[in-house]
Amino acid sequence: MDLNRNDTPNNNQNNNGKKPEGNRPKGSIGTALLITLAIVLLINWIYGSISKSQYTETSFSDFLEAKEAGQLTEVEMQYDRIIYMTKEEAAKPASAQKACYTGLPSGGDMLALEQELHAAGVTVKNEIVEDNSVIMMILSYALMIGGLFLVMNLLTKRMGGDGMMGGMGKSKAKVYMEKQTGVTFKDVAGQDEAKESLQEIIDFLHNPQKYTAIGAKLPKGALLVGSPGTGKTLLAKAVAGEANVPFFSISGSDFVEMFVGMGASRVRDLFQQAAKVAPCIIFIDEIDAVGRSRDNRYGNNSEQEQTLNQLLSEIDGFEPSKGIVCLAATNRPEILDKALLRPGRFDRRIIVDRPNLQGRLDTLKVHTRKIKLSDDVDLRKIAQATAGAVGADLANLVNEAALRAVRMGRQAVNQEDLLVSFETVIAGTEKKNTVLTDMEKRLVAYHEVGHALIAALEKHAQPVSKITIVPHTSGALGYTMQMPEEEKFLSTAEELRTELRTLVGGRAAEQVVFGVQTTGAANDIQRATSLARNMVTQYGMSEKFGLMSTASVENQYLDGQAYMDCSQETAAEVDKEVMQILQQAYTDAKRILTEHRGLLDEISEFLLVKETITGDELMAYVNADKNALPAPGVEAPKDEEAE
Repeated sequence: MDLNRNDTPNNNQNNNGKKPEGNRPKGSIGTALLITLAIVLLINWIYGSISKSQYTETSFSDFLEAKEAGQLTEVEMQYDRIIYMTKEEAAKPASAQKACYTGLPSGGDMLALEQELHAAGVTVKNEIVEDNSVIMMILSYALMIGGLFLVMNLLTKRMGGDGMMGGMGKSKAKVYMEKQTGVTFKDVAGQDEAKESLQEIIDFLHNPQKYTAIGAKLPKGALLVGSPGTGKTLLAKAVAGEANVPFFSISGSDFVEMFVGMGASRVRDLFQQAAKVAPCIIFIDEIDAVGRSRDNRYGNNSEQEQTLNQLLSEIDGFEPSKGIVCLAATNRPEILDKALLRPGRFDRRIIVDRPNLQGRLDTLKVHTRKIKLSDDVDLRKIAQATAGAVGADLANLVNEAALRAVRMGRQAVNQEDLLVSFETVIAGTEKKNTVLTDMEKRLVAYHEVGHALIAALEKHAQPVSKITIVPHTSGALGYTMQMPEEEKFLSTAEELRTELRTLVGGRAAEQVVFGVQTTGAANDIQRATSLARNMVTQYGMSEKFGLMSTASVENQYLDGQAYMDCSQETAAEVDKEVMQILQQAYTDAKRILTEHRGLLDEISEFLLVKETITGDELMAYVNADKNALPAPGVEAPKDEEAE
């Protein structure tokens, strides 16, 4: 990989942009020679093995005894051995015959021996090599070695000058210089704290004297930690765009090789390249592939350990004054080796978290810069609806909205496109060919209204924005969408119990109205059970266990699944407590729907006619403002629908 730039002092290129002849790696010639010698030795070994397998080895005295007994039929005299066939072997079928061989005696008279064999009627082939023949044999070997060397040298040149095996130890890092990535901090939104930390590193590389004047040292490494899709790699590319220094980008999996020592060799080569063009930045994506803990819990192997040890030694090996900064990204920081995170290595942790409301709004603005938007688009409402979404989710939402606008034949994206795209991400697209029976349709309608009515009647519930009984490709026959009015980072115990009652409200409506239980509540029950278990095991909201924590969260930046770390007896008691909380929520939900049975029937009948109603239409029923709604089957004015 050519890392030379026209503005660096170690530029080895000539004026026409070509490398001089002497710059070809010397290792390629040595590699070709070693491969050639290995091939020649292999050929000789194979030839010798095949030759020996064709004959039976005997002593010279055995040969003389066979001659005296008249058992010889054919003899071949070579420069280093005598090959002969006995009458016993000659009598066998040709496929079963096996000749014998013996070495030449020192100081023996081969000419007299040959005459004796002729006199005995033995066929003799004399192929004893003369002195000049030895010279010819040496020349033939030299020609064979020379020819193989030329071929292998040509192959190593075409392999990039590193040799067939030498290239395995070379770094696969990509190099971005100047602003070739096309990404800067202006393209990254919602991560102000992370950008501030990275901006400090870039400023240190550009103006080191400003920091060294006060005695500050440049941090050797920084670890970007966050959930998938939050923009860790995008931030790294933005660093490449902002910095005027070389930027090396490589994935942790590129260090992993089948052969022991190859990964360590690539680490050495990477830092050697970086040292030549310092100051520079090295970015290792998914560092957990090579930097996981060296214990038996997560499994290990000697190749991974050697690579990690080499990485640690290389980070310790350069001085901060050289201006080499290592950036790394991971979503599994808990499995990284402690030696990798100690002060002096990757001691600065930069959290790339899910964006808040303002961050999502800024991210939407970034992703819609090149999108034609209509005047009715309100990105703040979309940001409110997408609580918990990461940057990749928002980028996908905007792209889906643009694709929908094209399908609908419009020249710009409107608010409906964005909302429908958001629903598509949640529930999938509508299944227009799914036909429900009248009974199934009524069950789905009452189920969804059960959710929505409890949410509308409860004090601490999130407002309902939409109810639909149109089947979607995710498997949902309908859904109720709640949109928070403001972003919250804390939830009280009463708010969580209200959410539990809302989740089981669908099953409660089925039981109150029809006296049946359907499979449509499966997802609701799973979510309610998970929430109730978290209340008991993590949030300390159980009367029985109080502030006791009985579970711990692993992989918080991935699935965030909690694992029980208590005795089996305690886990059984936790299950009973979770069951009691769910039963209480279910009882409360049935009580609320029974008390408002008339309202439940009216809204359900209205939903059966329209199939999709808004939160405002729901609240009009709840607030007994029925005059504001059109009669079932009558279309509302377009301006009212838009509102």
